[in-house]
Amino acid sequence: MRQEHIDQINTAVAAVAAKEVINHFYFVACGGSQAFMMPAQYTFDREISIPASIYSSNEFVHRAPKALGPDSVVITCSHSGNTPETVKATEVAREKGALTIALSHLEDSPLWNAAEYPIHYDWGKEADASDLNKAVLYYLMFSILNAVSPCEKYEKGIASVANLNDAIEKAKTQYADTVKEWGSKYKREQMIYTMGSGACYGEAYSFAICLLMEMQWIHSHAIHSGEYFHGPFEVTDFDVPFIIIEGIGATRPLDERAYNFCQKYSDKIMLVDADTFDMTGIDEEVREYFAPLLAGAVLRSLADAFAYERGHDLSVRRYMWRMEY
Repeated sequence: MRQEHIDQINTAVAAVAAKEVINHFYFVACGGSQAFMMPAQYTFDREISIPASIYSSNEFVHRAPKALGPDSVVITCSHSGNTPETVKATEVAREKGALTIALSHLEDSPLWNAAEYPIHYDWGKEADASDLNKAVLYYLMFSILNAVSPCEKYEKGIASVANLNDAIEKAKTQYADTVKEWGSKYKREQMIYTMGSGACYGEAYSFAICLLMEMQWIHSHAIHSGEYFHGPFEVTDFDVPFIIIEGIGATRPLDERAYNFCQKYSDKIMLVDADTFDMTGIDEEVREYFAPLLAGAVLRSLADAFAYERGHDLSVRRYMWRMEY
């Protein structure tokens, strides 16, 4: 990770550590930026007793959580730094006296200037994975955990970020044939469901609403594995496609139960099993939390395959950024 990013993270973490009381951590963003912070909220929920919540930016503004105040830490993200709802959420949090940290690819953006502690991340195919948004978030996440509740486990989490690039490339290579087959075989599907839970649910959600619906105009819905049997499983049939992420750690039994049922009745299942990933360099104690980053890389490769097979570039939009809304 570049020293610039480490310095920005350390400055923000020092401010968190200096607070005498923290009553709540809020993760606030929209769309893919919200989804990519879901594993962070899950990790905080599992690891420390301080409450952590995740909100869509506009709801955060209008919902106005009563607990939000000087003892709160609010972490926001917008890739462009220009998402109006997220900028407003950051401004509202700061007005309430909360400590505000913002992640963005664009420096000196409205979001960058709205937060007390802005943090930059790199973007693009040439960038090392350790400097991309998810790695920067994880370095920040484990650094905050280590500041509020010092533990060797969190130091291992910080160190593991440096090995993320190799683990991601191995996962993409492992699933390359599956991705190519799915891209070709299922490119004309009108509806594709994605499923996951725990730390990996955010990747299922992001793939459904961003990569399929936004970028490929394919109808989709993210189903939480724990909710599958409480309504959604009634749509399961031999010709209904499902992409299922089986995570590792606490909620894996939910994913296994959903997959075991679904594979009996659907002939179109792509299973991304995090237990099969080569996570050399990622410490065993924190692999549950890193698994979503590898699963997400596999699903991004699948989106690229769909885009190629369908002749529909991932950058094409009908409405987003093209008109007022």
